[in-house]
Amino acid sequence: MHRPLIGVTGDDGHFPVAWWFIRWALWRCGARACRMTPRRDVIEAVDGLIVSGGDDIDPGLYLPHDPERAPINPERDRFEIEVLETALPADLPVLGICRGAQLLNVVLGGSLLTDLRPLRRRTSNRRTPLARKTLLVESGSALEGILGASRLRINSLHHQAIDRLGEGLTVCGRDLDGFVQAVESPGRRFLKGVQWHPEYLPTHRAQINLFRSLVQAASPAGGREC
Repeated sequence: MHRPLIGVTGDDGHFPVAWWFIRWALWRCGARACRMTPRRDVIEAVDGLIVSGGDDIDPGLYLPHDPERAPINPERDRFEIEVLETALPADLPVLGICRGAQLLNVVLGGSLLTDLRPLRRRTSNRRTPLARKTLLVESGSALEGILGASRLRINSLHHQAIDRLGEGLTVCGRDLDGFVQAVESPGRRFLKGVQWHPEYLPTHRAQINLFRSLVQAASPAGGREC
């Protein structure tokens, strides 16, 4: 049985917790995983891509007239932008997770809200890997079909979020404050970004289905989304 190879981007840290969780989720769904970082060469061609979570996106990438904001991890920003600029024209299946969803939006010409904390009214911005926040899924979206629900619990480890949408993206999920929690690109093979961390919810079938749908799209028999 052919197991598609999924590239997983990240930082060059020595204790990559997210990488191990994502690798396990992909293995459960029938795929192999390849870690991709700014200093780690990738020899094999990948069948799909996950841009994982991590540091904030440099606001200078989408707020060019705001010079007071310094880059957080410019080396990783440059690396992942190059990866996405290769993957998107090739219609490679792509899943962006948290920072990855934000960067995907920026690469496609969108912008971010730099700090949600003072903007929240109905929910807390407390960071936790536990499922404590509510996701409202857009009816009729491809994401709704993948998750099998229109409302479910998710975690939250971010304080930035998508503001102006990038080209070709549509909103397919929001939280109770109305902030974007998920985006997708209809008509593409597989292009989704989620603001939460599904890899940290391995006992939730809906979250595993997100990885499974990426693996199916990256498989030789994987088709384009409706």
